[in-house]
Formats: sequence, C-alpha cells, structure tokens
Amino acid sequence: MFDKFKESMMKEFDMTDLGRLHYFLGLEMEKCIPVLTLADPSIKLDKDLKGKDVDGTYYKHIVRSLMYLTTTRLDIMYAVSLIIRYMDKPKQSYLLVAKRILRYLQGTTSHGLLYKKGENSMLIGFTDRDYAGDRDDRKSTTGFVFKLESNAISWSSKKQPIITLSTTEAKFVAATACACQSIWLKKLLKEIYCKQTEATPIYCDNSSAIKLSKNPVFLRRSKHIDVRYHFLRDLTRDGIIAVVYCKSEDQAADIFTKP
Repeated sequence: MFDKFKESMMKEFDMTDLGRLHYFLGLEMEKCIPVLTLADPSIKLDKDLKGKDVDGTYYKHIVRSLMYLTTTRLDIMYAVSLIIRYMDKPKQSYLLVAKRILRYLQGTTSHGLLYKKGENSMLIGFTDRDYAGDRDDRKSTTGFVFKLESNAISWSSKKQPIITLSTTEAKFVAATACACQSIWLKKLLKEIYCKQTEATPIYCDNSSAIKLSKNPVFLRRSKHIDVRYHFLRDLTRDGIIAVVYCKSEDQAADIFTKP
C-alpha cells in the first residue's frame, strides 16, 4: 500500500525518495529507551533555582518541536504546557521532563487521531482544572477539549492568569475559557456549513461552578474574580452555551490538567 501511494505521489509531484526518516523537525533520536507513561513521580517542576543550567537554545528547540506535535498528540498537551513555563532559564530537571516526553512518543508511535463520519455533528465541550497546581505562584491550570461526535477537534492546557481561592472559582475560570473557545468554533463551523443551532453543552464535574454560572446574583465572596470572566452567565442566559454536570470519571478534559 505504501509503495503504491509513493508511486502515485511521485507521478503527480516532483519528489525524491530519501529512504527511512532519521530527522523530524530538526530532531534526531538515538539510543532512546521508550516508556509508556509521561509522568515521572520523582520529578516535581518548579523554578529550581539551585538546579544545573542547560543550553537554552537546545532546550527551546526540543520544546518547540513538542509544541508542534501537540496539534495531533493531545495526550502530551499537559506535559508540554508544563515545560513551556520554564523557557527563560532552563534547568537540567526541565530537560529530563522534555526527554521523558520524547521517550513516551517513541513508545507510542502507533497512537494518533481517528476521525469517523457521523450523522450528528453537534459540538460538545469538556472543561477541567487542577487547583493551585503551579508550585511557584499557586495558579491553577485550565484544560478543555471540544468534540464533534466522538472526534476531538480542539484542545488546550494552559495556566490560569489569576489566582483563585477555591476549586469552584478555578473551575468557573476554566469553564469561561472553554466558553470563549466554543464561540470561535461555532463561528468556524458556520463558515464550513456545519451551523450549530443549539446551545453548546460544556461538561463540568463541579456542581458549584455550574450554579455560579446560572446565578444572576453577584456573590460578594466572588468579586475578586476578574470581571471579564463573568460574561459566562450572559452566554448561559442567552442560550449560547449550557454548562452541564458530568461525573469525574466521564470528564474527557482530565488529561489536560493532570500528569
């Protein structure tokens, strides 16, 4: 099958067969011991002020290549989002985590995305968060994923811009970031003749955050949350989104907030 595909491509385009791939995105892997898990429990990332410095150019080269791979390997999104935070002054501990991701990729080369045709093209979102997971500033991490049918089409793992005082507030901030992405996706889908006529469900495993998104009364204890996040209530009221409860074991965005 591969040979036939190669022959047909070479008939259509000016191509040269260079044989087996040895370099990809400027990276070469030699003597790589593959692993099947991303996280090493013995490594906890922080500023590591006493750690050994490493070549910043080399570190950034690896991280940027991994960032590119997150466009199809959503399972490495969270791990890559962690090592991105330490681009300015990379240490040996950060490089070990980056190389661990490479070893994981080597051991899971058969993993990928499979898109299946379906009759119902309804957009659904899942949002999750950790709480105060960053060891340096105690900010939380937002994770979300959107699906059409069972097909993942958009995902993210990013540190929240503000410090929250409870898991509910952290979840509320995460749900708002997810809602922003849903608006953009709905506009994009409309352009490609896949208009979403109903409120986009955003699944969340925190019932308190769901109540906060529907409560028209501004709570005094929540005033420290930045004002820009409160438009989530308007989106809910106007039927643009619907924040829906789901069990933690059914939370598809869990992999974007935990190792």
